[in-house]
Parts: sequence; structure tokens; C-alpha cells
Amino acid sequence: MPEQRLVCAGKHLGGRASLVSLRVLSDLYSLTGRSGRPDDFREEELSPVERDVAEALLGGGPASTAELPDLVPHERKRIAAAAGRLQRRLVLTAAGNQERDRGWPSVVLDVLPRRYGEALRELPEADDARARLAAIVLRFVDELSGADLAAAIGGRRREAEAALDRLVEQGAASSHDAGDFRLWSKKA
Repeated sequence: MPEQRLVCAGKHLGGRASLVSLRVLSDLYSLTGRSGRPDDFREEELSPVERDVAEALLGGGPASTAELPDLVPHERKRIAAAAGRLQRRLVLTAAGNQERDRGWPSVVLDVLPRRYGEALRELPEADDARARLAAIVLRFVDELSGADLAAAIGGRRREAEAALDRLVEQGAASSHDAGDFRLWSKKA
């Protein structure tokens, strides 16, 4: 599916392999605070290895994780770790797999805004995006805390709680105290 650009795939949520619908990609991306241009990662504070990996893919196009050590002058383990961090930060995304003669297939990586630029054309305000993402998460769970939501979509607990409170104000959710923290649930 990522080969056909039907879904955004990668280690974008919690560092785990995930699929992100293109309908919500702009909401998730807006939380980065970046513009959605392919080179917008240059505005970020990146480690030298992260910067070299991102620049290599921006300049040379998609490449497999097996090819990256030939493109970036760093140790293989450091490159792999940097590629994972760049996926969590929505700088890179999986663009498919590359079969190899031996072993497992390699993941092909690309710069996320270049690959999904159409979906990132109009980025919403972060608060609006966070509230929409909170509503989506609430559809699939009975209840959650602000920390749960922050872990799922990224960001700080306070921002997540503000998004959940916004849903309460809109009548789409309710909340209650659970001792040391609050829990939110969708309205029936």
C-alpha cells in the first residue's frame, strides 16, 4: 500500500510500525510545526547523523535501509537509529520494500513531505488537528487519559488534555476524575 501511496507507512506513532490514513496525515503532520515542504526538516534541530540521512534521501531520492550506509558516511547502527528517529518525527516515511538476494527485504525510505505533498498542502492549526486526532482515538477506546493520548499522537500531556477538554466542550466526550488523573470517554 505505501508503494501506491494509498497510506502513509512507517514508524511514525510511538516508534512502532504503523499505517496512517492520508485523510488524517495533515492533522498529524501539523503537530510537527513544520511547513510541509520536502526540505522543512532543515528548520529542525537534528543530530549530524539524522541530518546526513535526511539530506541523502532529499537529494538522491528514495533508498533502502540496506543502501543508506553507502550514501551516508556513518556507522550502520547509527544510521538505522537515526532513520527510526526521523520516522517518529515525520521527516521520513516507508515507501515500500526492496527484495534482497539474502535475508529479509529492506524498507525503502523517502522524505515524507515529498512523498505525500498533496496530503500536506493545507495544514490545519495544531490545536484543531490535535482535537480531531483525539476524537479519532476516542472512537476506538472506552476511555483514555491525557498521557495516553500524548503517547498515541505525540506531544505533551497538557496539550492532549486541552484537546480532550475541547471535545467535552463540543459535547463529543465526557470526563471524570480517576484519583490522581482524569479520564475521558466518548459520548454514547
